[in-house]
Amino acid sequence: MNWETLTAPAFAKAVKDTGVCVVAMGVVEKHSDHLPLGTDFLNGHKLATLAAEKEAAVVFPPFYFGQIYEARCFPGTLTLPPELLLSLLRTVLKEIRRNGFQKIILVNAHGGNTQLLDFLAQCTLADDEDYALYVQKRVLSSERQRQWEETIETTVHGHACECETSISLANHPQWIDMDAVPSEPALPLGRTSHLKGNFSGISWYSDFPDHYAGDARTATAEKGRILRQLQVDTLAAFIAEVKADQAVPTLAGEFFARERQLRD
Repeated sequence: MNWETLTAPAFAKAVKDTGVCVVAMGVVEKHSDHLPLGTDFLNGHKLATLAAEKEAAVVFPPFYFGQIYEARCFPGTLTLPPELLLSLLRTVLKEIRRNGFQKIILVNAHGGNTQLLDFLAQCTLADDEDYALYVQKRVLSSERQRQWEETIETTVHGHACECETSISLANHPQWIDMDAVPSEPALPLGRTSHLKGNFSGISWYSDFPDHYAGDARTATAEKGRILRQLQVDTLAAFIAEVKADQAVPTLAGEFFARERQLRD
């Protein structure tokens, strides 16, 4: 169920029936020259919608504010100041809770959001929130990973690659320009590889200065439908696990009870 298409009475019923809200966290950024700027949030929202059809949940409206400062040098990128971004995200989560959801799942639809979403999860320990936050990282089972690897042909992935382009062709082919796919794959340049074990803000750009990582020339909609289904099945199973979970809310209650004892 999509939040934005429900009537108010239907929404209230969906909250009671499912108890879970899924937020696909995307951004707006360049995806080489052949994919639309909204690729991450478009694919993420589609994934969440399909998974919620298998395992009932309410999917938050398309969300496209996240960490994407490494793409500020390219046309069309949307960024917010770090302090505003964090405040916005925490406020959105509180609004979801105010509307009745006690469990919220964040689906990472953009690699650059990884550290941000982990930090958001840890921020739930900064205040005694009365909702449980789960970050789904789309880790495939060994069998699904095998099927994924059997479907693709290329070895380097990361951004606007064979996988992402194939899934985009399955989801919204009308916005893909396969004629604009670069004639050569984008391999990491390793311009900061002498700094062993290092991560800097410029690390992604140092490897992929054209915001393209991989080789999209072999992408097809058929592959995309297979890869998408593997992701949908994984997320649907995760939603079911979150619905049944009592450990995270119980442990959070225990944690804050001990924290309050320090102040009493």
